[in-house]
Amino acid sequence: MIGYVMLGTNDYARALDFYDKVLAPVGGKRAMDFGTSYAYSNGQGPMLAVAQPYDKSAATFGNGTMVALQMPSKEKVHEVYDAALKAGGKCEGPAGARGDTFYAGYFRDLDGNKLCAFYAPGM
Repeated sequence: MIGYVMLGTNDYARALDFYDKVLAPVGGKRAMDFGTSYAYSNGQGPMLAVAQPYDKSAATFGNGTMVALQMPSKEKVHEVYDAALKAGGKCEGPAGARGDTFYAGYFRDLDGNKLCAFYAPGM
């Protein structure tokens, strides 16, 4: 059902550099350029877009709002989570098991948006 999720940024070039690095482990590449927003895709399912707010106001994150990125393996959870921290993101919960069948790492991007890289067999 979800086609794409968009995250706002106050530093467009910095955000694109961050997501180039974070999404590379799962084949995420810049796919659609709209001038003030860019959509990333790995050719499988929904896209993740980064944008300067249309109304020219400051981009803010929603406390309690999170984007979850599905990974094909536990190893990819670690690669994406580690890439996010290396690129300047902040830890919101280290990569590891959450219950019996859910494996995830949580981080915030450079604008404070919260993301989760997760693996859940059978999803």
